[in-house]
Amino acid sequence: MGVVVTTPVELDEPRQDLDQRTAPPWVTLVWNDPVNLMSYVSYVFRSYFGYSKDKADKLMLDVHHLGKAAVSHGSREEMERDVEALHGYGLWATMQLDQ
Repeated sequence: MGVVVTTPVELDEPRQDLDQRTAPPWVTLVWNDPVNLMSYVSYVFRSYFGYSKDKADKLMLDVHHLGKAAVSHGSREEMERDVEALHGYGLWATMQLDQ
């Protein structure tokens, strides 16, 4: 009975999913609404994203004064997860390609 020996193969570059390397970045936007208190919006940003109070308050003020704020950036799948989570908190959130 023979012994089978396998030899590792070296690659010129690490394997990555082509879509991961070339996929354009996405952004999650939170929009102003007449329902949620500013303090609650800041609380959500701190709780879900782990942002500092200063960063959460700055984003909340952008939502309030500018009508929206980009609160996270990443892959489409990550932004879909963030939008769904923010909907769970009762916030109006959408995603789009980052420009």
